Amino acid sequence: MSRINTNVPSLVAARVLTQQTANLQQSLQRLSTGLKINNGSDDPAGLIASESLRNEGRALSAALENVSRARTIVSTTEGALGEVSSLLLELESLVDGSANSAGLSNDEITANQSQIDSILDSINRIATTTQFNGKKLLNGDLGYTTSGITSSKLARVQLYGVGIPSGQKLAVAVNVTASAQTARLNLVAGGATTGLLASGLLSGTNNATIQVKGLLGQQTLSFAGGTVNSAVRNTINSYTSLTGVSASLSGQSLRFNSTAYGLDAFVSVSATSGAFGVSGGDSGATLDKGKDASVKINGQNASVKGLAASVRAGGLDVAIDLSSSFGTAVGSSTFYVTGGGADFAISQDLTLSGRASLGVDSVQTLNLGDATNGYLSTLANGGTNALSAKNFDKSQAIIRSAIDQVSAFRGRLGAFDKNTLSSTENSLQIAYENVQSADSAIRDTDFALETSRLTRAQILLQSATQTLQLANQAPTQILSLLR
Repeated sequence: MSRINTNVPSLVAARVLTQQTANLQQSLQRLSTGLKINNGSDDPAGLIASESLRNEGRALSAALENVSRARTIVSTTEGALGEVSSLLLELESLVDGSANSAGLSNDEITANQSQIDSILDSINRIATTTQFNGKKLLNGDLGYTTSGITSSKLARVQLYGVGIPSGQKLAVAVNVTASAQTARLNLVAGGATTGLLASGLLSGTNNATIQVKGLLGQQTLSFAGGTVNSAVRNTINSYTSLTGVSASLSGQSLRFNSTAYGLDAFVSVSATSGAFGVSGGDSGATLDKGKDASVKINGQNASVKGLAASVRAGGLDVAIDLSSSFGTAVGSSTFYVTGGGADFAISQDLTLSGRASLGVDSVQTLNLGDATNGYLSTLANGGTNALSAKNFDKSQAIIRSAIDQVSAFRGRLGAFDKNTLSSTENSLQIAYENVQSADSAIRDTDFALETSRLTRAQILLQSATQTLQLANQAPTQILSLLR
């Protein structure tokens, strides 16, 4: 080479030196930050994928925190309800003990009533003071709001979970497609084997002893020959609270009905002596069973027991008590869920399907019980079912209804915690691990690989430096031509 104005080998060596310096700096940056992608030019496509995964990871992390918070709320609520359950059991013990009135003095009954009042106050206190992060949990603030409920058709509506689109309301259509029935037997006047004359009385020589069985119990009754059918009816009705069977007259014929509806209800009337024949039994000559209503709720077949229908599917978890007039005839009724409930965002997507909703109704004594027997508040001193009223059977029915309500709600909370929150948490944790793993594979530095690249870059940088030095020295050889 005999030209010195342009040292091409030096330029080549300088360019390579610059590249090797950049490679060394890149390796040093990756090793010092632990990231393979430090800016967009490192890997444009990888950066886009990594940012998307990071966004998803943040959403999953937030969802996991939300699930943890939700489980804490559910645990707090369930703990308070557990104490309410204990108080209700103590309440039944007091009422059952007070029913033994012959063995108690007036002072003891007064003391029991004071304890009942104290228990009712404690239940109300728990309902109004149980809270989490300043939000009341059991006073009804987290219950669903509704409109259009026809109380003459739907005696009670309990909403446990409803998925309501934002800013909208959900219509709930209740259709009775087949009526509920009580159990019924007939004693036809003047029948050949009934023992009842056409005039409406037992034949003169027919001293009949019958056994009446129903859902609540059984009773053996004896009637002398010549007893009129109205007297038979009145006697059977005087034991209705013990047997669950009532009697009525249709002309001169006697009819026996269960007081309850559904397959669990039954009537059995049989003679142990004398003649007292009945007809109409569907499970034998002397036994008839009731029928559950057939109900559809928003087009879904409901689970029905007597007049109580419930459905838990399609974003709707509801239990409805039908009135006897509505449940014993084919018809429909519609109401609307307008809002409310406790909403939990337990998914990375803030859509309706990514939310879990739970209705938490009030457990104050005004709300525990049922419309048929009454509510827990009526057991207080001066109430219609206080101990002084001696309505012990009704008081017991109210308390047991309240126990069933609280137990059912505790069960729903447990199912929500186990089957919704716990399973969702497990799923989110797995998804979070996978997202983090995918992001790490794209963005994080592989130290084993990068250290080998660093060593290579160091050697090549030293080689390029030496080469540049030699290239810069080469033109000096031209001086030998001038000697």
